[in-house]
Amino acid sequence: QVQLVESGGGLVQPGGSLRLSCAASGSGFSGSAMGWYRQAPGKQRELVAGITSGGFTHYADSVKGRFTISRDNAKNTVYLQMNSLQPEDTAVYYCRRVASPGWFPLGPGWGQGTQVTVSS
Repeated sequence: QVQLVESGGGLVQPGGSLRLSCAASGSGFSGSAMGWYRQAPGKQRELVAGITSGGFTHYADSVKGRFTISRDNAKNTVYLQMNSLQPEDTAVYYCRRVASPGWFPLGPGWGQGTQVTVSS
């Protein structure tokens, strides 16, 4: 079973960049599709980006062209590079193992996530 720890969040000005990391422990990471979700205050949690074990990627329309998901199976880590950040990107970001196809979350519940705040 894969256990996940998110990091890399912080406060950034509009137009800035951040790179989130999700470190996985346990077995099965390299064969798992992974996803980044976010939840803004008062809003439902939404899928931001997903990546299959083979490297196929999927993005929410709101982040296409700005965010890039990637993975390093040797390091058991999935990344989310976020560029051109806007205030509406402010949220707690979570990673999860996901189903492919479908991109719905699998396995245990949500971790602590990492807070991203975009503000001047």
